[in-house]
Amino acid sequence: MTRIRMVRNAVALAAAGALTLTACGGSDDPLASDGGEQGTVVIGSQAYYSNEIVAEIYAQALEADDIEVERQFQIGPREVYLPEIKSGAIDLFPEYTGPLLLALDPEATATKPDEVYTALGEALPDGLRLLDQSPATDQDSYVVTREFADKWGITTIDDLKKVTDKMLFGANSEAESRPNGPKGLKSAYGVDVTFTPIEDSGGPLTVKALKDGDIQIGLIYTADPSIKKNDLVTLEDTKGLFLASAVVPVASDDVSDEAAEIINEISAALSAEDLIALNARSVEEKLPAATIAKDWLNDEDLL
Repeated sequence: MTRIRMVRNAVALAAAGALTLTACGGSDDPLASDGGEQGTVVIGSQAYYSNEIVAEIYAQALEADDIEVERQFQIGPREVYLPEIKSGAIDLFPEYTGPLLLALDPEATATKPDEVYTALGEALPDGLRLLDQSPATDQDSYVVTREFADKWGITTIDDLKKVTDKMLFGANSEAESRPNGPKGLKSAYGVDVTFTPIEDSGGPLTVKALKDGDIQIGLIYTADPSIKKNDLVTLEDTKGLFLASAVVPVASDDVSDEAAEIINEISAALSAEDLIALNARSVEEKLPAATIAKDWLNDEDLL
């Protein structure tokens, strides 16, 4: 019996006891999300390979315990999929605490991991809840080439003020209006840059633009293995422009307790080092998300 199945059985026994008590008191719905049977869980993902891998891990773990899953992966940026989560069309989505908090509350002031998690829980619309956040983190970061960093003596974002040449900042088009885009860089650090869209979420096109000198600053997720592989420099964010960003499942109230327990165990097992290794298998080995997810679940004895 897998660890996840043991967790689910324990939750099911507790739920059965609760149903017996509520039946005596005339409760009306034995299939609600307070521990009863789970219907089909619709799982979504961003159009980002790392996010799809985590979503696939969720899907396979639930399926291993006989919970039906519908995949709606590669949806697009947060501006596209967030309305689907709010409407209840998607039941479960791997998210990132800091960016989601800013999307829901642009005036949020929390920056530390637990503070961000708490604030995010309070900012979620009715009908949604946070499951346990993971030790795994994957947040936006400003990245430059080693050559550029050495030339100007740069290690922090604040050091960009040393640069006297014009700087071009490249990222997905939505970054132009987000708090950690050029406007945020100007307001938090007093650094002026121009912007160009590169629609690959900090992927190979962004890396190539950096290495070719077409842009000077790229927006790349910290768990991206291309940072180490290409000897890029992640600039230290000394003023908290980038909020803490742990991987966190956002669930609708339709997700049952037993499904939530399965996903919480996944979150507890997923480390920051794991996420980088999973991403490397996608980028370097070109493996599909389904294969990467299955291998990790087997390695963790979660299937």
